[in-house]
Amino acid sequence: MSAPLPQKGGKATRAQSADAPSSSPSSSAPPAADDPFDFSVLEADIVKVHERLQHELKKLRSGGRFNPEVLEALRVHLVKGGKESVRLGDVAQVIPKGRVVQLIVGEKDSSKEKRRAHELTELPGGFQHIKPITSAILSSTLSLTPQPDPANPSLLSIPIPPPTADSRRAAIAEAQDAAKAATEAIRNARGTQQKKLRAMQLGKKALPDDLRKAAPLMEKLVEKGTKEVTRILDAAKKVLEA
Repeated sequence: MSAPLPQKGGKATRAQSADAPSSSPSSSAPPAADDPFDFSVLEADIVKVHERLQHELKKLRSGGRFNPEVLEALRVHLVKGGKESVRLGDVAQVIPKGRVVQLIVGEKDSSKEKRRAHELTELPGGFQHIKPITSAILSSTLSLTPQPDPANPSLLSIPIPPPTADSRRAAIAEAQDAAKAATEAIRNARGTQQKKLRAMQLGKKALPDDLRKAAPLMEKLVEKGTKEVTRILDAAKKVLEA
């Protein structure tokens, strides 16, 4: 059986010809790595800045409510003088209940420092963690005072003080500082993109006309990202001022 002859001028042949790289000297498009219109890294950096800012603002107290993640992220030294610290959320369960936050101290111990804590105390379960957790909260900037439960030695109750004019102002100041840091991070991301465009220009890896067109597009992305920082801050301030 003879092999089928190739068709003349068929669609497949024309498609292959179109996909084949041209040897014409006019085909001088820069590779993807040197594409002046590739802003993917800049866009990703700006998205990360916005996400980080929203996470930071979420930690602030708002309208008398308390974000339990702030307490969970607190570092606790289970052994006095020990170098290793653990997240409070890893050794205690944080349960918000209205104007009070309850901490139920757990019994799971996996790290070397935690096992050492068991060796240094005869208290059962997670009771030995009550003191270091209390110390960590009192020495933090949260202005919270944990109170032991006389009926349950593994339970701490933390009253949440109502917001004051001073606490609201402090929270707004923290939010503004976080927004300034976010704006600065976007400027740094812009600087990195600008260096890439400059390198393409010096290395003649992109057409001059493309570089001229890419610059204002970059500035628009930066402007849009900066405006979003302002929007996020304004939304947070409305909640903090409530």
